[in-house]
Amino acid sequence: MKYDDYIWDLGGTLLDNYESSAQAFEESLKKFNIEVSHLDIYNALKHSTDYAIQKFASNIPNFLKIYKEVEREYLAQPVLFADAKRVLSEIVDNGGRNFMISHRDNHVLEILDATDIHKYFTEVVTSDNGFARKPDPQSVDYLINKYQMSNAVMIGDRLLDIKAGINAGISTIYFSNDEYLLQADQNIKSLSEILDL
Repeated sequence: MKYDDYIWDLGGTLLDNYESSAQAFEESLKKFNIEVSHLDIYNALKHSTDYAIQKFASNIPNFLKIYKEVEREYLAQPVLFADAKRVLSEIVDNGGRNFMISHRDNHVLEILDATDIHKYFTEVVTSDNGFARKPDPQSVDYLINKYQMSNAVMIGDRLLDIKAGINAGISTIYFSNDEYLLQADQNIKSLSEILDL
């Protein structure tokens, strides 16, 4: 394997959450009698949660809090992408380490427990840690320094994940079924490809 340390994003990278999140966002908007097409919400969330809120709910106070409460129910039965558990396990079996940086709060830990992958992570950084959000490299730098990483890679499904890795000076892997990102060092369409890099 090419890397020693793998820093993962969660939603859209290991967790196939966009469909659940879009349904929760749509339900949250309906509480305010706002109708938006499911596809438009899905695509906006793939860009970022902040972008979707700015686009569809910028004038609703505390919308993020309301949406996150609804989303929590939808994510009670989380679904991983194909091969996620196998890839994480093989990294550890081959002497590597997995880390996670998520913009979500410590609810992430419940998701990792529910999907039985928590045991594969050396440390999980969430919004409750108080670091600046990606693409700011603060959380990545924290892990690099704490664990003395010299051969690390950032893996994510959005440009902000890749930029966080670039800003921290480490390699990057972009995971997407339908896009190619020139800024990333590697582009993959399935997680299993990571084992061949």
